[in-house]
Amino acid sequence: MPTPSTAAEHIQDLGAYVSASPSSFHAVHEAARRLDAAGFTGLDELRLWPEPAAATAGKFYVIRDGALIAWVVPAGAGPTTGFNILGAHTDSPSFKLKPKPTTGKFGWLQAGVEVYGGPLLNSWLDRELQLAGRLVMRDGTQHLTATGPLLRFPQLAIHLDRAVNEGLALDKQQHMNPVFGLGDPAGEDLLGLLADRVADAEVDPAQIGGYDVVIADTQAPAVFGARGEFFASGRLDNLSATHAGLTALVAHAATPLPDGAPIAVLAAFDHEEIGSASRSGACGPILEDVLVRISDGLGASASQRRQAFAASFCVSADAGHAVHPNYPERHDPANRPVLNGGPLLKINANQRYATDAAGAALWARLCADAGIPYQEFVSNNVMPCGSTIGPLTATRLGIRTVDVGVALLSMHSARELCGIEDPHRLAVVTRTFFRTAA
Repeated sequence: MPTPSTAAEHIQDLGAYVSASPSSFHAVHEAARRLDAAGFTGLDELRLWPEPAAATAGKFYVIRDGALIAWVVPAGAGPTTGFNILGAHTDSPSFKLKPKPTTGKFGWLQAGVEVYGGPLLNSWLDRELQLAGRLVMRDGTQHLTATGPLLRFPQLAIHLDRAVNEGLALDKQQHMNPVFGLGDPAGEDLLGLLADRVADAEVDPAQIGGYDVVIADTQAPAVFGARGEFFASGRLDNLSATHAGLTALVAHAATPLPDGAPIAVLAAFDHEEIGSASRSGACGPILEDVLVRISDGLGASASQRRQAFAASFCVSADAGHAVHPNYPERHDPANRPVLNGGPLLKINANQRYATDAAGAALWARLCADAGIPYQEFVSNNVMPCGSTIGPLTATRLGIRTVDVGVALLSMHSARELCGIEDPHRLAVVTRTFFRTAA
């Protein structure tokens, strides 16, 4: 579809993107589909990239597992042209299917899963859920699968736990085993069901050699509130930023670029929720691999490449916390971001976020140029602070980095909440960033 031009169009398109992306593999597949439609060229890491992919103006992307890097090379780019990078991630807290996944007892069929990241366990109870991800066949071919509504974590009735409203305690092994049917587990095969849900091929479940399959909520995203000011959806952390970067890059590539424009890059990593230590995570080499190959295509020497990195900037975009009206004591007393108050500038003295004074100044300038308000976020001193791909990217590559994001309530819930204005504002300022030499 055309690039969203209003907050209302953007929020509807974000909902469509989230719905099409129940797993990180689906998220990059949908991103690639949109990039193809916008005239981008997909490249294969196993092949020698054609020289025009880096040496002349063009727009390209590459996929590695559940991660995607996309970029736009402006006309006139040279060996020392800097990269302006929007960094995000494609994964969300959830549950991942275990080996020997078909379990059950007392006539129930259940799925064996382990916790992925840090989900709010209680938020996943009593919801219609699906399995989604990739199946890898023994010959190496891969297929996406998504079941639609299939599973449920059923909560114990209050009649059998009268004290539940005084404190719900969920054991990750005993209580987080979703049901998906009735019958004898010995006669059922959950992998066969996943194979049946592959849309593009006939898949023999006996030939499945491995799988990366997660649980995802199936409830459709929704706009609601007294004035339609709220947007509820699963996986806003962090598909809200991935989508903002994607829409900004497509819009950026569709318009004439100013002289001296940087190379605009969207880096959507996988595995951020579990530490980023993977070949497709921010601790891995994927971003450096791509930047080096672009740089090589522009004829850069090792020294010139370092000049280009020194001229580069990364905006690490990940969801942050809005002030919670029922728990104000958990927030900093002076810095209390609100929904629809603008994207967050995320700050932490211990570098859990990579923002420093130079990054804060750049963000202030970008937001002013884009006509976008922003808010500062810092943690209450007695609350632990999360982290992002920002410090990891800065540490790996030495590229200046600032941490930002959309404000949420219910972060890591199966269904998170943001304002309808903020995702679009993040996309608008990202488009400005892509055009601005930092």
